[in-house]
Amino acid sequence: MFRLGADLRVYLHREPIDFRAGINSLAVLVQETMALDPFAPAVFAFCNRRRDRVKLLLFDRSGFVLILKRLTEDKFR
Repeated sequence: MFRLGADLRVYLHREPIDFRAGINSLAVLVQETMALDPFAPAVFAFCNRRRDRVKLLLFDRSGFVLILKRLTEDKFR
């Protein structure tokens, strides 16, 4: 199980994204559309159009981490 620190900020990108986007594209999205620093101690969350998948982007001292969660039956609300 992956756990995030209680003091870590989480930012949600409100609009759905193209889920082919990788780490570099998501980092640029954080900078340009969210006006935030992708290297900040935070988690940036992105959903697809069907809202059955979420990507989490974070930076941990040694590099970026990208996590993908796909729901099998429900949707993120």
